[in-house]
Amino acid sequence: MKKVFIIEDDSRIRDELCTFLTRYGYESSFSINFKNIVEEAIKENPSIILLDINLPYFDGHYVCREIRKVSQVPIIVVTSRDDELNELMSINLGADDFITKPYNLQILLARITSVLKRTYGNAQADFLRYREIIYNIAASQVEFNNSKIELTKNESKILHILINNSGKIVSRDEIMKCLWQQAEFVDDNTLTVNVNRLRKKLEDLGAVGYIQTKRGQGYILT
Repeated sequence: MKKVFIIEDDSRIRDELCTFLTRYGYESSFSINFKNIVEEAIKENPSIILLDINLPYFDGHYVCREIRKVSQVPIIVVTSRDDELNELMSINLGADDFITKPYNLQILLARITSVLKRTYGNAQADFLRYREIIYNIAASQVEFNNSKIELTKNESKILHILINNSGKIVSRDEIMKCLWQQAEFVDDNTLTVNVNRLRKKLEDLGAVGYIQTKRGQGYILT
């Protein structure tokens, strides 16, 4: 799972980012130890860093420069400073991208995906594996014991979020928001139907008992 380390002193923005990124299968983490934020970021060993410029103790430009001395982890600068000078400074100090506040979360997600692909390539992004299950993201297929089966768009999204959160219970609300965005307008039974169809397809391949229902909580891969 790709880990995003968030360097942001506004707790509301930070919490919103964590919730949003988790919904799309990322692991997110942060630290409020801004006095030692460079050390905290390196210790977390993230796949990518979201870095605000206006921070306590040190500004984001200093943090970016210090991280670059010891790591090539991709960095996206996220800031309310929308002038070209700050963008130029960020890029010159080693940032991989720059986005200004207020931003559209879907655009930020696209920027994160793009930077990760540029940095790590597409190979790992095309396949996910959980135990004996191999999930081909690009082809929307699942393979088990050398047999394959096609997944619908919704089945594919459900499997994606479950694998990315393997070992954790994923709430029904979280999955519904991932699938339909405006989950409050979707019949709750629609998700049950989609999960049951996915479970049936896995069982047809021989992958029995992988998707477990946790009553009142959600679903988990076992």
